[in-house]
Amino acid sequence: MSNTLELVRVIKKELKSAQMTYADLAASMGMAESSVKRMLAKGDMSLSRVDDICRALKLEFSELARRVADSQPLLKEMTLEQERAVVADKKLLLMAICVLSQWTVEQISGYYQLTEAECVKYLAQLDRIGIIELRPMNRYRLKLSKAFRWRPHGPVMDYFRENAVLDYFSGGFDGHGEGVLLVHGSVSKALAPVFLERLHKVAQDFAQQHQTDQKLDDKDKGGYTLLLAMRSWEFEAFARLRR
Repeated sequence: MSNTLELVRVIKKELKSAQMTYADLAASMGMAESSVKRMLAKGDMSLSRVDDICRALKLEFSELARRVADSQPLLKEMTLEQERAVVADKKLLLMAICVLSQWTVEQISGYYQLTEAECVKYLAQLDRIGIIELRPMNRYRLKLSKAFRWRPHGPVMDYFRENAVLDYFSGGFDGHGEGVLLVHGSVSKALAPVFLERLHKVAQDFAQQHQTDQKLDDKDKGGYTLLLAMRSWEFEAFARLRR
């Protein structure tokens, strides 16, 4: 647990939850209350002291470590190095997309041509890259926030532009629950961000519904890809006709 600040913050939260005072903790640890306060203020704790705190809180060390990990701020964007690592192996990219959708190893290996061993191997890679925290029983915690997006001109978006955009738009968009809208217009520059915020809300609603519907049988749900975009743009062929 290298993040001492988060460790101290979690300990204080646990003390409050357990309705323990600094005096209670000090008595349990055989220390003076002032020493406990100074230790927490400086974040200067050996592993043996952390163990003492865990015993006082009746909390397993592993559980304290998990809570510290859970308290870490979530990433809104990956670094270039992280994206390059993900896109370098197409199976790893597939796993990254699956974990973004919170799929289990059982779901991934049942749907794609990946063995459970391969899934675990790629989960371990995603853990090393910093996208997830791999946990026992092949479970994981996503380290990406709900506001996460791929870098606009990063390796992953470049890959999808080159390999997926034409494939996506080659569909008829005329199946059940499908549709495509292309709307052009001139609106106030001050209002443009408001429309973009609405698009973000739709994307969040879609992601939330995906999570909710995981309990449904496979026959009652289908795989959909929602693509939302808005930019200042004019079709090049039209732009050439401008006066």
